[in-house]
Amino acid sequence: MSTELETLRLLSNAFGPSGYEDEVREIVKNYFSELVDEVKIDVLGNVIGVKKGDDNFPTVLLDAHMDEVGFMITHIDKSGFLRFNPLGGFDQRVLYAQKVTLKGDKGIVKGFIGAKAPHLLKPEERNKAPDIDSLFIDIGAASKDEVIEMGIKIGSVGTFDTTFTMLGKNRVMGKAFDDRVGLAVMISVLRRLKESNYNIVAIASVQEEVGLRGARTAAWQVNADFALALEGTAAADTPGTPEHKYSTELGKGPAITLADRSIISHPVVIKSLIHVAESKNIPYQFKRVFVGGTDAGVIHLTREGIPSAVLSIPSRYIHSPAAIIDINDFKRAIELVTGFIEYVSEKFKK
Repeated sequence: MSTELETLRLLSNAFGPSGYEDEVREIVKNYFSELVDEVKIDVLGNVIGVKKGDDNFPTVLLDAHMDEVGFMITHIDKSGFLRFNPLGGFDQRVLYAQKVTLKGDKGIVKGFIGAKAPHLLKPEERNKAPDIDSLFIDIGAASKDEVIEMGIKIGSVGTFDTTFTMLGKNRVMGKAFDDRVGLAVMISVLRRLKESNYNIVAIASVQEEVGLRGARTAAWQVNADFALALEGTAAADTPGTPEHKYSTELGKGPAITLADRSIISHPVVIKSLIHVAESKNIPYQFKRVFVGGTDAGVIHLTREGIPSAVLSIPSRYIHSPAAIIDINDFKRAIELVTGFIEYVSEKFKK
């Protein structure tokens, strides 16, 4: 496994629901400590790495968020079953019958998301996905006291129990590719440009999935000339989806966002990305459905404004127990972001 893929594997397997990114933060901090000149963890838990270069070069901000969709325990009943609320956006169809990992006061606890037994369902219930209120988590406890003894309490958090896996020759499956794949791209770019004289600020942000919260405060601490949010985005190139609704497709290269619900990407950044991709023969695509939002939505409004855009790695089944990406898209994103920093640094040299 390549160094870049090993980085992605480590990040994907890490536990980090929104607001509880500690394990991911430690991994990122360890990488940053060897690749940048300064590493700071701010009050909210964002990791900010600063690579100092020549003062005549502009400063390029790279952002990727550490958190993944998860859930928080909100009730423990007398029989030991757990109720929960989501942290981030879920398609509720994917929740039922999934294995999960909870982190409590005594460490990791495994569980399973259950619902009413099928033979007890009313006719009108059989043809629809169970909603969150009808789901519960079974951790094998026989009582509320046993749950508490296991270290789980109201406020404990969890996510899906999924392990990074190779699929075929060029694809991988894992949880939290939104946005551990963006983090892996960012770390790989820093590795490639470690000996350069370019000025780079790398932000690994918290709480993106619940409202772009970490990037909003982290970006205020940085004076940047350009910004790129690095993301995992939805690929809908699957049966039953019309081609014009694919948004992105696996294997066609990283996706440039022209606009979404949080940003209209800056023309200078878009043109620079396209120039680099075409001059270096790096396949790329556009995100073709203007939905969702990313940290770029708050970064581009920071201070007096920062010219910003979003570059994403297409990912099937995001916000689910397991997503799938194409390794070539991941590698091409690393090449494109590296080339982008080189290009804008030289073109806009002061």
